[in-house]
Amino acid sequence: MAGSRLLDRIQHEAFRYFLHETNPDNGLVFDTTSGTAPASIAAVGLGLTAYPVAVERGYISRAQAAARTLTTLRFFWGSKQGPEPDATGYRGFYYHFLDRHTGARVWQCELSTVDSALLIAGMLTAAAYFDADRPVEREIRELADKLYARVDWQWAQNGGMTVTHGWKPEGGFLPYRWEGYDEALVLYVLGLGSPTHPLPAESYRTWATTYEWRTVYETSFLYAGPLFTHQLSHVWIDFRGIQDEFMRGRGSDYFENSRRATLVQQQYAMRNPQGYAHYGEWCWGITATDGPGELTRDVGGLTRRFFGYRARGVPDGPDDGTIAPWGVVASLPFAPEIVLPTIAHLWRLRLGGAHRYGFKTTFNPTFPDPGGSPHGWVSPWHCGLDQAPIVLMIENYRSGLVWELLRGCRYVVAGLRAAGFTGGWLSSQPPQGDPG
Repeated sequence: MAGSRLLDRIQHEAFRYFLHETNPDNGLVFDTTSGTAPASIAAVGLGLTAYPVAVERGYISRAQAAARTLTTLRFFWGSKQGPEPDATGYRGFYYHFLDRHTGARVWQCELSTVDSALLIAGMLTAAAYFDADRPVEREIRELADKLYARVDWQWAQNGGMTVTHGWKPEGGFLPYRWEGYDEALVLYVLGLGSPTHPLPAESYRTWATTYEWRTVYETSFLYAGPLFTHQLSHVWIDFRGIQDEFMRGRGSDYFENSRRATLVQQQYAMRNPQGYAHYGEWCWGITATDGPGELTRDVGGLTRRFFGYRARGVPDGPDDGTIAPWGVVASLPFAPEIVLPTIAHLWRLRLGGAHRYGFKTTFNPTFPDPGGSPHGWVSPWHCGLDQAPIVLMIENYRSGLVWELLRGCRYVVAGLRAAGFTGGWLSSQPPQGDPG
């Protein structure tokens, strides 16, 4: 089983990504370690959330973390907002991927509503943590407030009730909406809590009508196949013991739901219906992530189809034998009794040797490696969106630091209440208070 010293090492190595894969001039965090990847706004939000953890764990000083945070917030406040295709953002939202040097939009990507929400969540975490009466920390709080207030959540509804996935200057709003249980839980909470352009409460209720409650391997839960959808919103919000109307009706809460989803992952790997290599009680973790590529290979007399980036999930797939160690670690608060021994098992594999930032993003032992590695294909890079949940969910398991910070954020409290959440820790929070 993974002990405290191993968790220390895994957490510290994962945080180093944000020290070395960030542009110090603007705070933009690179999407991957490929060397040519642009910045990811979601990775920036997760990095902002990781800085308080790093301070509390002694990885960097409070002054260093505050300086990095302020650089980031100043960049976003001063960056170009407008409908032009080379802007950084529009209507308070930001493009999914940005040039790591200039901050301009790249790849004709979308103005992403959910990735913007993750960015804002990181900003609000910074505002909650940097609470000292010093000029740097005061400016952090002021900028986080202004950046959050600028987001026009109502515009992102595009005349509908639920929120769209995004917008492009070339063609307007994308045809997809955040419907069905997914990582948009934090998006709706932040949208509902906005002090300037709040989503109507009916938006959240409409979203909840698209949920699918399923029973898989005798476990009943609010279904989403990829494991990350049961984790990402929980990086910031402590859903233990608080319930909205949907969960009250099921006698559950979103934290317990994530626990059940984690247990289903393990059960799927133990059953291993497609016969993938290494799947088992202590080897699982199927989520949205990179894989070997869009390829077909003969493996042991079977024709196997492999994928590149896919939202892999259980039990319906897609699944090609790709395992994500970070996806296991991010479930640590929900089911430590199965996650800790799985972490220990995956650590012992080392996947061909030590790596600068710890666990590689993914590996696929079913995919034949030309060099004969028992681990098969191993991802050649690390990814910011994968490194941060390692840092943050280990911390939430150990100290609840991020959860505690956001419990005191009036915007999060307001958003949860507007969504109909009651009970638990929410009952003790005053209706108004400082945003940080």
